[in-house]
Amino acid sequence: MSGAPTREVARRVFADEFNDASYTFKESDDERAPVYVLLPTGERANRIFVVGTLTETEDVGEDSEYWQGRVVDPNGDTFFMYAGQYQPDAASMLRELEPPAYVSVVGKPRTYETDDGEVNVSLRPESISQVDEATRDRWVVETAERTTERIQRYEGDETNEYAEMAREEYDLPVENYRRTVVGALESLEEEQRDESEATV
Repeated sequence: MSGAPTREVARRVFADEFNDASYTFKESDDERAPVYVLLPTGERANRIFVVGTLTETEDVGEDSEYWQGRVVDPNGDTFFMYAGQYQPDAASMLRELEPPAYVSVVGKPRTYETDDGEVNVSLRPESISQVDEATRDRWVVETAERTTERIQRYEGDETNEYAEMAREEYDLPVENYRRTVVGALESLEEEQRDESEATV
């Protein structure tokens, strides 16, 4: 095996769980060690994979371009992402895309504390691609499956150190995210039903 660091698996997560993931940690003291965000369902994430509707883009930079994008998942919850000079490909995608558009985003979670002590979570995109509706639908189904698996491990695996950490760090019922899964799948079914009725 080579000593090159392997890329972390990009976790699929719905926006409301991602936005609740305010606790970050490293697994070693090495300054190059990856920073993980702790998902409330008991999983660490160094990279996130999102597919949703890009609803808004805005250059919020003062001296140089710094693009903000909002991506909405089927529950209507928002992922915020920011790309500047260090993410030139992602920044140019945000500059060029015309919302609304389906996009897939792979990025790093970032947390920052606001003046009133709230912790906000955003994505620093590594890549942004425009995709079709079928890709978005597949992401919803797969994210629902992954979230359900995390919840089952959280509830059933006593040795799950990240679930233990999540219980300590978050005072959030994991039931919330089961409702998120159900809501996402129901909204998908509703969309598909509306579309099939529209084509009749």
